[in-house]
Amino acid sequence: MVNKYMEEAAAIKGDLVKWRRHIHQNPELGLKLPMTSAFICSELDKMGISYTASEENSHVVALLGQGDKCIMLRSDMDALPIQEESGEEFASTNGCMHACGHDMHAAVLLGAAKLLKAHEAGLKGKVKLLFQSGEEVFKGAETAIAEGVLENPRVDAAVSAHMASAFPVGGIGYGYFPMSAVYGFRIDIEGKGTHGSTPEKGVSPINAAVHIYLALQELIAREISASTEAVITIGRFESGSASNIIPSSAVLEGTLRTFDSSIREYLIGRISEVAKNVGEAYRAEVKVTAVSDCPATVNDKELTDEVVEICKGINPEFQVLNIYHVMGSEDFAFFTDKLPCCYLGIGALYGNDYPVYSEHNPKVRFNEDALVVGAATYAGIATEWLETHA
Repeated sequence: MVNKYMEEAAAIKGDLVKWRRHIHQNPELGLKLPMTSAFICSELDKMGISYTASEENSHVVALLGQGDKCIMLRSDMDALPIQEESGEEFASTNGCMHACGHDMHAAVLLGAAKLLKAHEAGLKGKVKLLFQSGEEVFKGAETAIAEGVLENPRVDAAVSAHMASAFPVGGIGYGYFPMSAVYGFRIDIEGKGTHGSTPEKGVSPINAAVHIYLALQELIAREISASTEAVITIGRFESGSASNIIPSSAVLEGTLRTFDSSIREYLIGRISEVAKNVGEAYRAEVKVTAVSDCPATVNDKELTDEVVEICKGINPEFQVLNIYHVMGSEDFAFFTDKLPCCYLGIGALYGNDYPVYSEHNPKVRFNEDALVVGAATYAGIATEWLETHA
């Protein structure tokens, strides 16, 4: 059965594209996705699949099959606060965009639901489907876990996947440490405002912030081994309203990425220590606040090796490669911390001479042929894993 899922997924490509484009044109942010959640529920109703929907956090949990073992398939469905510039005829117009492919992910899971429903009587256990909110803010997995998604029935293994805009269709990437941990932070610097002509009468938060910025880069350059994978990026620096006024405050926001938990804890401590001490040196008050804190996504080796072989059986032409190891982060990590999990990358290179843009770029496009690959892969993994472990 598993090797027939590609043929069956191709037969419902029209549905996959329709679902994807509807979600793409109606992007929503964070944990509150009322339109997206309602759409998912309406499609599950049409398929005759039972589900529960969280009113508080918008995630939808569906269930198929009977038996003792349970595997969970998870897709995220929230967007980003980006004005779309892709030029697609179905581009969003509300100032938000599915620039990370979560519209593709949600459509893929709907496709897997439809394929699995058609063969529900033959499943050797249960398949739980999680349509998750809030991945981009690193809150969705935690809230779903808190609301009991891993229980009733208890989940024995979980699989998720991400569309890769720079990887050809038919390619499936895997790795044992696919995504890094992330620590997001905000640094508030308080000085004393004054006229630009009399800097001695004030305390410049911009001056302090500049030196804090430089000092944080030295943490990577001088306190961390060159062989260690770690990066600190300041992505926001905001202060002032006029060229001739020294403002009273400034804000820096940044992110720390690493795979090593001990390095992560060390750098979190040093970020706070360095920021406060440098601020004090320049007479400014500094407050450091954690904005996000998500562990690394760590794949279970035994499950991942098993999933790799299943993927090869779904379509022998798939290029299944051990290449997934990036500094991006994923809140699926909260699941990998609790049970055997496997996180994959699915090739979705747009092609057609369109420039290659990475995820989170306002111009990024995804190849809709990847929807077929994703749906077949999800359905095949669930079916074969249950067959083996029943």
